[in-house]
Amino acid sequence: MKLGFFTMPMHPIGKDWQISLREDREAFILADQLGFVEGYVGEHATDPEENITSSALFLATLVDATKQMKLGTGTLNLPNHHPVTLASHIAMLDHLLGGRFILGISPGALPSDAEAYGNFDLPRPAMFLESINQLLKIWTTEPPYNLKGEHWNISTERTYIAETGMGSIPKPLQRPHPPIVVTAVAPFSQGITEAAARGWDPISANFLLPKWVKSHWTKYVEGCARAEREADPANWRVAKTVFVAKDDATAEAYALGTDGPYYYYYRSLFNKLKRRGSLGVFKSDPKMSDDSVTLEDVMKQLVIYGSPSKVADEIHALQEVTGQFGTMLYAGVDWTDRELARDSMILMAEKVLPLVNVVNG
Repeated sequence: MKLGFFTMPMHPIGKDWQISLREDREAFILADQLGFVEGYVGEHATDPEENITSSALFLATLVDATKQMKLGTGTLNLPNHHPVTLASHIAMLDHLLGGRFILGISPGALPSDAEAYGNFDLPRPAMFLESINQLLKIWTTEPPYNLKGEHWNISTERTYIAETGMGSIPKPLQRPHPPIVVTAVAPFSQGITEAAARGWDPISANFLLPKWVKSHWTKYVEGCARAEREADPANWRVAKTVFVAKDDATAEAYALGTDGPYYYYYRSLFNKLKRRGSLGVFKSDPKMSDDSVTLEDVMKQLVIYGSPSKVADEIHALQEVTGQFGTMLYAGVDWTDRELARDSMILMAEKVLPLVNVVNG
């Protein structure tokens, strides 16, 4: 198992934006120094808690601050951006990173973003597919372009100048395009099957119960079979909320304490999903009522915490349910206590990961 990093992020309302952005950057830089192989960041334009407004722009600030790890959008919400903007910006970012880029994509799930961008009442899944299809078409064909769609039309036929190349949209360094991943949050996600059939790989969200994470592998296998490619567990990424401390008591107090960042994260997420009627990700049985789902139970099932040996044991227990996966994405939360937050990542890389891999052989 390899170790990666994923952050939405989630910061307390009212926290100084410069501080939270600085700490988010520090987390990625530390992850790179510790040997994490990948790092992903989400984006939202209208959420003061999840306050990275552009995942690509944030990653661009890490071009020279990181040396080894690959950096990914987690995710680009495609309906909220024009495909030409995405194609040109991502191509440049891939060149800036020397090919250390992974393209994470989704239709976007935040209602206030959708309303602000004007697509709240539009078919975002269809917009998502049109956007990625146009993106890939731009990167794999030569100008001038003439792409017709239901939501975007892209042309440079009237203004293309062959001698200078004006009217050309740049291509990424990685050809034909960077690796593509999709984040799945629903049990038995059909989106994973469709993604796998197109050669893309899945990230299972950190707020999904282990039994539903297992269902993602089944759907991934289906998609790979359709495309006649091997379903390799090494290509499956599973995000988990983890906190590691030197002793179990310290870990439990910080991970489950009502004044801690883990409680804040899951309380905020719980309330957002409840308002949307989307608590199903937290239910072990779809027939459960929303009122039967409690925040405390959710945290007990989804937060892995403890000393290095305890955390390693719990990861092994998780793998017993989900099966083997290639990369665990350590889910970032607010650095309420900077020292404890940094120590957790260090212990995860230097103590927990070796323990996990010794047993896994």
